[in-house]
Amino acid sequence: MTPRAIAILNALIGVTLCQACPVVAETAAISRALAAQGDAPVVANDVRIGGDDKQTRFVVDLNRKVDLAVFTLADPYRVVVDLPETSFKLPAKAGEQGRGLVKAFRFGLIMQGGSRIVLDAKGPVRLDRAFVLDAAEGQPARLVLDLVATDRASFMRSMALGHRPAQTASVKPSEPPTKPDGDARPLIVLDPGHGGIDTGTRGSGGELEKDVVLAFAQTLREKLESSGKFRVAMTRSEDVFIPLGERVRFARSRSAGLFISLHADALPRREGQAEGATVYTLSENASDAEAARLAETENKADVIAGVDLTSEPDDVANILVDLAQRETKTFSMQFARTVVDELKTTARLHKQPLKSAGFKVLLAPDVPSVLVELGYMSTKDDLRQLTSAIWRAKTAQALAQAVDSFFTPRVASGGRRN
Repeated sequence: MTPRAIAILNALIGVTLCQACPVVAETAAISRALAAQGDAPVVANDVRIGGDDKQTRFVVDLNRKVDLAVFTLADPYRVVVDLPETSFKLPAKAGEQGRGLVKAFRFGLIMQGGSRIVLDAKGPVRLDRAFVLDAAEGQPARLVLDLVATDRASFMRSMALGHRPAQTASVKPSEPPTKPDGDARPLIVLDPGHGGIDTGTRGSGGELEKDVVLAFAQTLREKLESSGKFRVAMTRSEDVFIPLGERVRFARSRSAGLFISLHADALPRREGQAEGATVYTLSENASDAEAARLAETENKADVIAGVDLTSEPDDVANILVDLAQRETKTFSMQFARTVVDELKTTARLHKQPLKSAGFKVLLAPDVPSVLVELGYMSTKDDLRQLTSAIWRAKTAQALAQAVDSFFTPRVASGGRRN
């Protein structure tokens, strides 16, 4: 980086930095800072980007100095920053647009005790510097990343030689394993989509899909548990990111009798408007173009959160539909039809309410699974319902009735009971 470029970028944070600034702040200095601050929560108050398509600086204002780990990922090109759990109080719409080498960025909780910032780069970049400045002279602590444009070969070589932080692979569902203790009741796994750094779609008033589906899942859990007929577990019960593969393993490791993934779709403006709930099952061939688009979008959740899929087993990283057993497919379709029948009485349904596509989250070969799109957050009337406690209660009751109807004949006839 040239002296002139450094001078320009230094102006962004109001300090002068030398060419020899360390890639990561010294451990001893960080330890002293953390000791001085105790266990005070980390807060990010502001963010700014400066530079051009050759050199770009990314700066985040923090309330105190923190330790961090930074690494890069390819296809698409991303720069990932892992931090202690951080409360992001950034300006509205922060991250939707970038500058210079940064196309956009997102942020949020990636695991209990850890947060993440993911920068989408416009092309291959080199991480020139990554450091944290302590608060001084009335200025807040600042996280600083300096990015320089590079070629793909250099990027891939640097990524291969880099050391990944251990916490990247330790993201797990937040709910501990359930212990049935001889309880023969079927276990229903509810999977509120998205979470943490992955916000999902956004409503016109700033409503986030991850919040809408979590609220619905909590209501549905109450309905199911109050019947006394089922055990219920949730892949997440708070605002935390869970990789798609972990959601599948969560259900399989508990021998779940049913897996229900909950989402709320949004239709790109160029595609017009749609409304109503849709129930999806797993299929190698999508039932229509809209189903294919949605599956492709949802399957990018791990990419959005900066998760490296190269270490994932094939049955999670790829859509291997042939792993799904015929019996499981049949039960999934049976339950999907039951859900549609029950939702007719309480919810607006899509014009084609039963669809199929290659959703990674439905890949469990031995657990009947469906993905329920509760409605379109991009449609005014649907959004009003999705955020209504009254609608949520009625629709959750209908879905709970579908679960009950699905299991009743199987239990009565001596079928599999998980």
